[in-house]
Amino acid sequence: QVQLVESGGGLVQPGESLRLSCAASGSIFSINNMGWYRQAPGKQRELVAAITRGGSTNYADSLKGRSTISRDNAKNTVYLQMNSLKPEDTAVYYCNAEIRSHFGISRDYWGQGTQVTVSS
Repeated sequence: QVQLVESGGGLVQPGESLRLSCAASGSIFSINNMGWYRQAPGKQRELVAAITRGGSTNYADSLKGRSTISRDNAKNTVYLQMNSLKPEDTAVYYCNAEIRSHFGISRDYWGQGTQVTVSS
């Protein structure tokens, strides 16, 4: 069984920063792509940023230039550093990972989500 556990969300004021973390654990043989998505009330879940195992990154326009995604392959962990946060960044942020188990099966896993609220 594989679990993704996010942390680092919270309430911040506009212009402040947050760093989200997501650690994968369980029967993991390897992790390919990892990413962060977000879902605001009444809106569809959208990609924020993604990173390959080799470190290539992709950012959505919404947080491009204000965020940095990184990963520690030894710790099976992905991070999202977000700066200059705006009220429109308020959402539940979800971690996603493409994980191959020791049984040889690859599939996508999701974390439980962490709330980010940007408000004065």
